[in-house]
Amino acid sequence: MKPSIPKGTRDFTPQEMAKRNYIFNTIKDVFRLYGFQQIETPAMENLSTLLGKYGEEGDKLLFKILNSGDFLSNVSDEELSEKNSVQLTGKISDKGLRYDLTVPFARFVVQNRNEISFPFRRYQIQPVWRADRPQKGRYREFYQCDVDVVGSNSLINELELIQIVDEVYRRLKINVVLKINNRKILSGIAEIVGEAERITDITVAIDKLDKIGLENVNKEMAEKGISDKAIEKIQPILKLSGSNQDKLNQLKTILASSEIGLKGVEEMETIFSLCESVHLQTEVELDLTLARGLNYYTGAIFEVKALDVEIGSITGGGRYDNLTGVFGMPDVSGVGISFGADRIYDVLNQLELYPETSADQTQILFVSFGEKELAYCLPWANELRKQGFNVEIYPETAKMKKQMSYADSNKIPFVAIVGENEMKGNKVMLKNMKSGEQKLVDMNELISLIG
Repeated sequence: MKPSIPKGTRDFTPQEMAKRNYIFNTIKDVFRLYGFQQIETPAMENLSTLLGKYGEEGDKLLFKILNSGDFLSNVSDEELSEKNSVQLTGKISDKGLRYDLTVPFARFVVQNRNEISFPFRRYQIQPVWRADRPQKGRYREFYQCDVDVVGSNSLINELELIQIVDEVYRRLKINVVLKINNRKILSGIAEIVGEAERITDITVAIDKLDKIGLENVNKEMAEKGISDKAIEKIQPILKLSGSNQDKLNQLKTILASSEIGLKGVEEMETIFSLCESVHLQTEVELDLTLARGLNYYTGAIFEVKALDVEIGSITGGGRYDNLTGVFGMPDVSGVGISFGADRIYDVLNQLELYPETSADQTQILFVSFGEKELAYCLPWANELRKQGFNVEIYPETAKMKKQMSYADSNKIPFVAIVGENEMKGNKVMLKNMKSGEQKLVDMNELISLIG
């Protein structure tokens, strides 16, 4: 049988990994600029940590891990014959692969609360798993690059996350728009249309507006039991237009009777005013249809879309006031965003925005014609590596054509050729693979030419 990998997962070649590392390193460098420090958490968590944190839809997408040993030992024949998968899962599995990095981070904060100082600024770059239907831009295993600050209510944190988005995409040369909304505004809307209890149903439906259109959003709200009157009242709000300030001014009137709604408007005004003080390149747009279906957001919500490519959101996040509360540590507010590395990778591939050379690439290959020549190359390679160059020696005495073809297929920019004449003069023949030029050089000249 031909070997294969599960649907929704991918292998990455060395060339692809060089591209991915370019993304990870760019993002890491920007995170560090703002004083964030790295942590890691295990690939699997206890199911009790994960379940109930992502809403009903999220729970279904958790990959569960079978208990080790005889996982059916606690299951009766009767329970097996009932085929109740939810009940059975609880008996045969108590661990799952992490669905995102935010919930494990909340667990980490609570578990290590006595060792960390607040506000705690962390970043985390690790894979997550979702039992989703694979499609373009959506994978079952993918990397998230998360940055969060917990233990501070200040909206300066929201500003810094917007600045991080601005700087990351400036460095990656991707044109983006950052859409922003506020969960308090959405709660205010639910309140004034008389459906305060149905905030989750309303936001889950609204969040799909881009994908399924207004008619289907209204249909979904109706199916969830939201009254026709309420749906009618929501329509003009979803169609608000004008500048960010115009929309906020209209919202002040619409939400005049909702305290929580007005608080959301006030927060947004502060964030926009802070953005003006730092001169961002990225457009920041208030989008009232942005809901990001996850249940734990309580303030600002962010989503970043690439402008030159048809793909879903490439970064998203928001403010959460009570995520650690579910682990017994109430009143810790946090705000964070997650960069979808796999989608960014797809965008950079489509737009061909990678730099020509990468830090992972071999810079020079030594080719030789015999055992003596091979031995001669070793100290040269050693010296270059000490100077920080990525160096390979072709390990066998193969024909020149084969060695050159190896350099070509691995996109190695320089080749050092060593034969009897070069050894006599204590030099190497340096060939520039792009221009085809060759030059007899000593070590110092070699360093200056490939540096």
